[in-house]
Amino acid sequence: MQFLSKLMPRERRFFDLFDQHAELVVAASAVLSELLRGFTGGEHNRGERIAGIIELEHRADKVAHETFALLHRTFVTPLDREDIHRLISRMDDVLDLIQDTAESFQLYDVRHLTSEACELADLVHECCLRMQQAVHLLSNMGQSAKILELCSEIDGLESQADRVMRTALSKLFREENDVRQLMKLETVYQLLESATDRCEDVANVIEGVVLENA
Repeated sequence: MQFLSKLMPRERRFFDLFDQHAELVVAASAVLSELLRGFTGGEHNRGERIAGIIELEHRADKVAHETFALLHRTFVTPLDREDIHRLISRMDDVLDLIQDTAESFQLYDVRHLTSEACELADLVHECCLRMQQAVHLLSNMGQSAKILELCSEIDGLESQADRVMRTALSKLFREENDVRQLMKLETVYQLLESATDRCEDVANVIEGVVLENA
């Protein structure tokens, strides 16, 4: 019993790290949505938001590295070792794409955005919120039905993002005469839709964990 009691805090620590990382992803997605919604504002405010996302990504990287280090140190893990690695890695992928999207505005000197881009950013944020809720419930497999419901909602949001992007691209190629602006917006659309794809990847990992452990 004494041996098991020593293991429990280490096991709980994985779930704490998952929660910390998911919280940072949600925070970054919220800033991204604000960034797109307020894109007509001043350059100073835009730069602050992009810098904020980069800082959140750096903090999340530290959490991911701490998770990997804990995985190497822990003999008995609460979930399959590969699932732990996949989960934190896929969540990190989401935040990487959020950062890539934010940085693309400066890299490509994007000056104008569309309502479709804003809608995609909002869908990314909604996916991240549900991902955070599902991750938080992972420590309690008694909540497996709710976890799977959240994963299903993420899948639905990802499908919605696919539809929005197809509509946006169709409109873009019909109406945009500036080739440079077309290329810039296409890149933004692709990055945002890819972020919802990565959220779906996280949902798939979580679904697998639930089905294996519930």
